[in-house]
Amino acid sequence: MSAALHAIPSVRDKVSKEEWQIRTDLAATYRLVAHQGWADMIFTHITARVPGPEHHFLINPYGLLFDEITASSLVKIDVDGKKVMESPHPVNPAGFTIHSAIHTARDDAHAVIHLHTADGVAVSCQQQGLLPMSQHAMLVHDDVAYHDYEGVALDHDERPRLINDMGQKNLMILRNHGTLTVGKTCADAFLRMYYLERACTIQVRALSGGAKINPTHQGVPEKTAELGSKTFDTMIGNLAWPGLLRLLDRKDTSYRN
Repeated sequence: MSAALHAIPSVRDKVSKEEWQIRTDLAATYRLVAHQGWADMIFTHITARVPGPEHHFLINPYGLLFDEITASSLVKIDVDGKKVMESPHPVNPAGFTIHSAIHTARDDAHAVIHLHTADGVAVSCQQQGLLPMSQHAMLVHDDVAYHDYEGVALDHDERPRLINDMGQKNLMILRNHGTLTVGKTCADAFLRMYYLERACTIQVRALSGGAKINPTHQGVPEKTAELGSKTFDTMIGNLAWPGLLRLLDRKDTSYRN
């Protein structure tokens, strides 16, 4: 860990036990996104709501790479992007435009992940969007919303349209832009993103191969989607998340600082 990161003081004694756990999970999510190769340097965001009625949430310190983020370095802001806890780091205004809209509109959206991966953006540029052509895609297909590109997300007037397009779905393809998932926990949001991103990669590779795509039997995509809707908030997150944390701990435990 760099000297600059060592200089970041711990906030563990300044926040509640519940907030510290969320900070740790959110920092882990940033590290896992970096591990997967999904980061766009410093230019996307993952947020988590802080417990309480204030509608505060945690966001990445603008300027740190995802594999540098720690629990203490996360910045606590309100829905207008204003810091509510002292931090030496700035916040990217495009981050709280999208994320605060979803956190405010959806009580169940405690964690929001937004990415700009090559395959995710590629599918967002395809007119048909995500196709139910693989098991990964079928598991999430019926839970995917779409939002048209309106430029860099700095205009707060876009928020109502984003919220309306999201509805009660838990995954979104931002047209010509990227991917987004929400969850009751960081684990839920991350596992949804894993399946969405894997589905996008499979689609890009399958279509680029030039071979005729094999169709599934009638009713199979719907049956698979129904199974997916029952598992992401329960079994998958509960089983996979502890293993992912063990993977991080074998690599570097500094995200917990």
